[in-house]
Amino acid sequence: MRLLLLLLFISIHGVVFSQVIVPADSLKEDSLRTKSLNRQKLADNLNRQYDFSDLTRNILHPKKVADTLHKRSGITIVPNIAANPTIGAQLGIKAVAGKKLGNDPNTLLSVAATSASITSKGIIYFYVNHNIFTPGNRWNIQGNLVAAKTVTPDFGLGIGRGVNSGSNADKVLADAAHKVYTIHSLYYNFREKIYKEVEKNLFVGAGLSFEIRRSIQNKDTTNNATPSSVYNNQHGFPQDHYSADGFLFNVEYITRDNPNRAYKGIYFDAGIRVNQTWIGSTKNSRQFTTDFRKYFSLSTINPETVVAFWNWGSYLLSGTIPYLELPGTARDGSFRSGRGYTSQYFKGTQFNDTEAEFRFPILKNKFISGVTFVNLQTANDEQGTKLFQVFQPGYGAGLRVLFNKATRTNLALDYAFGKYGNKGFFLNLNESF
Repeated sequence: MRLLLLLLFISIHGVVFSQVIVPADSLKEDSLRTKSLNRQKLADNLNRQYDFSDLTRNILHPKKVADTLHKRSGITIVPNIAANPTIGAQLGIKAVAGKKLGNDPNTLLSVAATSASITSKGIIYFYVNHNIFTPGNRWNIQGNLVAAKTVTPDFGLGIGRGVNSGSNADKVLADAAHKVYTIHSLYYNFREKIYKEVEKNLFVGAGLSFEIRRSIQNKDTTNNATPSSVYNNQHGFPQDHYSADGFLFNVEYITRDNPNRAYKGIYFDAGIRVNQTWIGSTKNSRQFTTDFRKYFSLSTINPETVVAFWNWGSYLLSGTIPYLELPGTARDGSFRSGRGYTSQYFKGTQFNDTEAEFRFPILKNKFISGVTFVNLQTANDEQGTKLFQVFQPGYGAGLRVLFNKATRTNLALDYAFGKYGNKGFFLNLNESF
């Protein structure tokens, strides 16, 4: 990592450009000229940014002049290097693509990604996902396919509020000592949703999701010695397998300008999930989920200077959810929430996470940027703790390295802290939200 950072700073020496502001167009100007100037402004901004392909060109071909007229590819292929306390160190390969479909200038960016990786904790993970907007945003198609061998650290149910009364099973389930229990399993997920735009920026949609766990291995599952065994015994789930298969019904509102790294706008999604035994689910259940994100750009010269807010929540309305599907830390769609803690460190049938982040460029060519962030998590438990009664904080800071300026794809390096001795390094592609 030190060698990489050294190469980054050496290669950018002497190529830092100042930002040029394009004067605003007059309202009396011809509309064709206005569109032309807007496109030129975008091109100028990109030409004055410096990304990983520029770095590669400067290292391999130091005398080659950049072709500023050449349209940048929307595909980024990189080693899938990641790290966080849940997975350990990860190595693999990842491809990320971004493209606007059709000629309608209002069409939102479509993105897709695929990856295959292995981690130091024995996790093997393969996925393909997509978020596609057809020309004019008439349809939005979202989905993913996952096949994995997983190793899940488990710290019990709830928000970290231990119990000193009740049965031994209650105390194990709450895990007041924050002891870690390791759960091994095979995991398969297929999810597909189709949205139709009904008003400008407003979509309604429906879909299906299948979450399947097989070969679940946990020590002492028959003697109520682990939180998952207690939960499964209390709620009637098999100890070694389950399926959570259901229908999805969602409403979505989008004005953010880029899904990889937004400078402005709103993203909102709310939905109902209905798991049904007649399509293969182990238990019936209904959940309500919300995902709200708002971005404020603080500078016209440096639009990357952003204050961003995120609130994600999931609430059980009826029925029963399998233990490893309970909403909790990093159980949002991108598995990025609650930095400072391992995945599902806190969890319950009702869960809410709120985050705020300040993003700012460090170098004038935007190759290196910085962030600071805070988050608050809250959940219920089965010993009487209610949602929004207890909160657990996390906070940290990080750096961003611009990988592909055409799609705003960047490398995120964060260090975060939480309570109960939790802290860790989080390395991923793109922003957490």
